[in-house]
Amino acid sequence: MTTHGRSSCTSILIGKKASLDGSVIIGRNEDSRTAWPKHLAFHQRQAGAQTFKSHDNKFTIDLPEEAFAYSSTPEWTKKYGLFEEDGINEYHVAMSATESAYANERVLAIDPFDAEKGLLEEAMVTIVLPYVKTAQEGVKRLGEIVEKYGAAESNGILFADRDEAWYLEIGSGHHWVAQRIPDDSYTVVANQLSIQEIDFKDPANFLYSAGLQEFVYEHQLWPKEAKFNWREIFGTRSESDLHYNTPRVWYGQKLLTPSVKQEPQSFDLPFIQKADRPLSVQDAQTVLASHYSDTEYDLTNPKNAGQASFRPIGVATTQESHLLQLKGEDMYHWLAMGVTAQSVYIPFFPQGTKVPYMWGNGKVDYSPNSAYWIFKLAGVLVDRNWGKYGKELADAQTEAKEKVLRLRYEYDQKLHADPSQATAIADEANAKMAKTVTDIYNKLISSLITQQTGDSPLSFQMDPNL
Repeated sequence: MTTHGRSSCTSILIGKKASLDGSVIIGRNEDSRTAWPKHLAFHQRQAGAQTFKSHDNKFTIDLPEEAFAYSSTPEWTKKYGLFEEDGINEYHVAMSATESAYANERVLAIDPFDAEKGLLEEAMVTIVLPYVKTAQEGVKRLGEIVEKYGAAESNGILFADRDEAWYLEIGSGHHWVAQRIPDDSYTVVANQLSIQEIDFKDPANFLYSAGLQEFVYEHQLWPKEAKFNWREIFGTRSESDLHYNTPRVWYGQKLLTPSVKQEPQSFDLPFIQKADRPLSVQDAQTVLASHYSDTEYDLTNPKNAGQASFRPIGVATTQESHLLQLKGEDMYHWLAMGVTAQSVYIPFFPQGTKVPYMWGNGKVDYSPNSAYWIFKLAGVLVDRNWGKYGKELADAQTEAKEKVLRLRYEYDQKLHADPSQATAIADEANAKMAKTVTDIYNKLISSLITQQTGDSPLSFQMDPNL
């Protein structure tokens, strides 16, 4: 298997009774490199026989003849694969394929598969999302593909529809489990296998690969008399987890359930948690943008520069962050380009067909006509002195968020009033929201550059007495 330096992510899933307005919400940060642009894309319904061929290995699969319309966030280049990562299809099904989790090497060693021909993360959204009408259908389709072809890496995949959210984990080349997130609960997941006890007699809440139990017992990976704990069997308890993974889960739960006291390096943080209050999509955004604020681990604190104790949720390598929100006939593909803490989520309407200007642009080198690079440039300028310029960034973010929410409300009313014009209304809304935010950020960039002309180390002030 070949890669191009993909890193990690943090995910969140919220059940409809745990959310403030009855929405099902799933999303995550997509992390790879500090300069690796993403684009927004809208795919239209297609008919006819198609075959998917991986850009990264020899994985090939014949696809169903009908492909539904869907949104996605592909890479700037197809050289290493599509990596569409996330999106919502016309049947109100949302999907997000995470970066690979750390898998138990001993399990992979006894579950052989052909890595050169196995399913990669590159393909997951592309070969599943356009072909399913419910979250459970998505889980089952991907599960069948993993069982047949094998997976070239251990992954966690998020699914949702208007009624429920599911989280699927691949534990080895051919074995997987999926758990339905209880309606009144949420979960925060880092780069580690997280699902815990599996109830094989509860198909409404658990799905799994054929022969999973037999595989585990045959290879003596777990005692038959004990409760079947997926995390303990296929997951890890490494030193790396204590600094890289568990602290992110701890902080996400600390933000949403502060009443429960836990330790950042605990291996026993629960997969399923209940919030202390109803959760909004803004609460989910706060989690994905977080960097241990108001704790001793905050990386924006100058004393922690270059000596971080824990890997935060929001990092410089974030390419984009998305939240996929579904409620009744409403659906929003919230997208924040670049570093989440320095960007703004825009609630794009996935039923659109036209990608807003600058949201389909951007290569690996900076360019001013790319939405990704606009947000990255603002962040780079703020990074020169977060204490000095952080407030100006926060003010710009507040202005952008307020204007975007007003626009979303305005166009929601138009969509509800005339659903027959949904495509045209969505295209107009998406263009207007995108331009509003990028205009605000360009103004911020102009101000920061102007101010920073005075920050040069070559500055010299003559003593007035000379």
